[in-house]
Amino acid sequence: MPQVQVGAGPIEYLDTGGDGPVVVLFGGLAIGPTLWTAVVQELRGDHRCIVPTLPWGAHQTPMHEDADLSLAGHARIVSETMERLGLTDVTLVENDTGMAQLIAADAPDWLARVVITSCEAFDNYPPGIPGKVVGAVGKLPGGVNFAMQQLRVRPLRRSPLTFGLMTKRPIPHDMFDGWLEPLQTQKAIRRDLTKYLRAVDRQEFTRNAERLRNFDRPALIVWAAEDRVMPAEHGRRLAELLPQGRYVEVADSRTLIPLDQPAALARLIAEFVAET
Repeated sequence: MPQVQVGAGPIEYLDTGGDGPVVVLFGGLAIGPTLWTAVVQELRGDHRCIVPTLPWGAHQTPMHEDADLSLAGHARIVSETMERLGLTDVTLVENDTGMAQLIAADAPDWLARVVITSCEAFDNYPPGIPGKVVGAVGKLPGGVNFAMQQLRVRPLRRSPLTFGLMTKRPIPHDMFDGWLEPLQTQKAIRRDLTKYLRAVDRQEFTRNAERLRNFDRPALIVWAAEDRVMPAEHGRRLAELLPQGRYVEVADSRTLIPLDQPAALARLIAEFVAET
């Protein structure tokens, strides 16, 4: 994969190329770019899709030792990546993490519209049982290493304490293996994720929420109807806060909508871009 150099370090990204509208997609902790494979397949004919691998554990190349990997630091990484790639009129699509809310509140020039799918919001940070477990693990010396090595045992991946609540259907093990391999084999990658976990501020999204009222661009909020980690009420509240926000639910899906319902999500993104 090509890389772009930002202040924190090298960021790998997938770029389908083309002259269509630019759609940038990213996911959450220990989740690699293959989260978006099926969505990108649906969109790439008419859109230029870019999928950066952010330093949340599924990245292959570690960040600089002094990199700011807090939530705000990750938001800066996204903005720097867009600027280094010379992108404008970007549709930013997020899943699982809530970082796009911080980016939308800052309303950078390159951002044209945002699609927020089931994710962290308000006081649900770290989110649900899986988020609280990984947050606690990150506070323990060697905790991330211990937890990631346990996930070599495949049945544990479907535990409610790990990824079991995130999808309705089991995530393919080869996909899982690709997501977890950097954390299981590279100490510096575990350092990056640990740095983020130890910088978590539980009030960050609650404080940021009112700033979203100033986002003057289109926003689509897409929530999984059967989400067991991210409350649907939070999706509806986000849509109410955003002046041009619209709320939609996707049936037969949990948090990782790009895996449970990729065609439905791709259709919503394409229609939203075309309409706005």
